[in-house]
Amino acid sequence: MKEPPGPAAEKVALITGAARRVGATIAAHLHGQGYRVVVHYHRSEADALMLCESLNQRRSDSAAAIGANLLDLEALAPLIETAATRWGRLDVLINNASVFYPTPLGSVTGRQWDELLGSNLRAPFFLVQHAIPWLSAARGCVVNLADIHADRPLRNHAAYSITKAGLVAMTKALAKELAPAIRVNAVAPGAILWPEQGADAAIQAEILNRIPLGRPGEPLDIARAVAYLADQAPYVTGQVLAVDGGRSLFG
Repeated sequence: MKEPPGPAAEKVALITGAARRVGATIAAHLHGQGYRVVVHYHRSEADALMLCESLNQRRSDSAAAIGANLLDLEALAPLIETAATRWGRLDVLINNASVFYPTPLGSVTGRQWDELLGSNLRAPFFLVQHAIPWLSAARGCVVNLADIHADRPLRNHAAYSITKAGLVAMTKALAKELAPAIRVNAVAPGAILWPEQGADAAIQAEILNRIPLGRPGEPLDIARAVAYLADQAPYVTGQVLAVDGGRSLFG
C-alpha cells in the first residue's frame, strides 16, 4: 500500500546502524512521517536491503542503504557525502550505531577500548563534523542515541558507560558550537530490547523492579522520541531526553 507524503516530505535522514532492531524502527517511523531515509549498515547488508525494499514499496525512491565500517575514519566522510548527494540534501543525522558488551575492570583490552570508543563516540563526532555543511544548509539537526548509563554507570560495563557519558558531553558541546544553524540533542534509552545474546532472567527481573512503569520499553518509544526532537522541537537543543519508564528516578 502506497503512503501519502507526510509532514516531513522530501527531508532526508541518515540513521546509522539502521538495518535491524531500534535503528530499523527509527528508520521506518521517520519514513512514515514523510522522510526519505538513508539506512546505514556495517555487516547486516541483507537486512538493510530488505528494509529499504519494503519502504520503497510504500513510497518509491524514498529509502537507500549504504554500507560503511564506522571504525574506519576514512569511511566516514564518504558515508556522509553518499547519503547527502543521494537526494541532494541532509536534514537529520541520527547517530544510532553502538557497540555494547561487558568489560570487567582488570580484563579490558586495548582492542575493546578502541572498538567501544570508536563506535560510540569517535564515529558520531566525525560524522557530525563531516555533515556540518549539509545540515547547516538545511537548518537541520543531530540526534544522538545515548544511554541512561551515561549518568549511572552499569556494573562491569565501565568502558561502554564512559563512551556514552562522552556522547552526552559531545551533544552539549556541539549544541553550543553549531547553534543557531544546527540543533543537537540526544535520546537516552533505558531497557528497550534485551541484548541479542540474551539476559539472565534474574537480571531482567531486577531491572524491571527498578522501572516505575513496570515494563521494558519498545523500539517505537525511541523512534517517537527521535522524531519529536527531529521535527517537533525547534526550540530544543543541547538536551538529553530519557526514555526509560522512570528508571532514572532511582539513581
